[in-house]
Amino acid sequence: MGHFAGYHPFVNLVYFVIVIGISMFFMHPVFLVLSLGGGIAYSFYLKGAKTAKVFLRGMMPVCLLMAAINPLFNHEGATMLFYLKNGNPITLESIVYGWGSGMMMAGIVLWFSVFNEVMTSDKLMYLFGKALPAFSLMLSMSLRFVPRFTEQIKKVSQAQQCIGRNITSGTVPERAGHGMKILSITTTWALENSVETADSMKSRAYGLRGRTNFSIYRFDKRDRGLMALLLGSAAVLLSCIRSRTLSVLYFPVFTMNVTSPVAVLSYVLYGLLCALPVILNVLEDIKWRSLRSGI
Repeated sequence: MGHFAGYHPFVNLVYFVIVIGISMFFMHPVFLVLSLGGGIAYSFYLKGAKTAKVFLRGMMPVCLLMAAINPLFNHEGATMLFYLKNGNPITLESIVYGWGSGMMMAGIVLWFSVFNEVMTSDKLMYLFGKALPAFSLMLSMSLRFVPRFTEQIKKVSQAQQCIGRNITSGTVPERAGHGMKILSITTTWALENSVETADSMKSRAYGLRGRTNFSIYRFDKRDRGLMALLLGSAAVLLSCIRSRTLSVLYFPVFTMNVTSPVAVLSYVLYGLLCALPVILNVLEDIKWRSLRSGI
């Protein structure tokens, strides 16, 4: 998962809250591009070429679809481009807002995908286990259930294929029957696994008062330094947004803040913030290769 994932879980959580929160609630075009680029870079570092396929087949069509659909339902804006046959106007502002919404959605999906890679179930249990034990348990089990269920259904499908129950061959009723058989077996496995998990947790006294928790995480000097950097960057960006140094207005006329030196520095700061995990991982990779070459 890289060097960044080795930081304290609370530092990782604060980072994702800052980056995703700004991307979600402040739809500045420059910030949306920086967030999308940072999410693609980090996802590509963690998952490789798979990210490019997912982006081209999933995220890019979403951006194009949002940009195409939004003007059909949203007719706000002062810059008229043309009229449809039914008399509804198509405005420049609605198209720009559609593009912004599409980029925001694509960026958030990418960031949540890397969040799922970095914030593992043990980190979530460590962060929320004492304060919200039921919530942390449900969240960690939900995040873990989907990949485990997908992996198990592949195993069952391969096993069923060996005895001639292939979902890609035969008539449509036969394929449906084979698919239902595979789904039934996997569902039974999931139910049995949940019972075993409950018995295991009960034997380990989960939820009882006075139960201690083992933790391998320590908040050291390195974590304090990165936490200070994250909070300082967030404070600077929020102050720029609050003072209207960074601003955007889509309706009735699309307007942005002037490109002042403070605004440019804010763009650079947020860009570095989005690229921070990749920068830390690449620097650690270079350091590791240098140490290996000296052996």
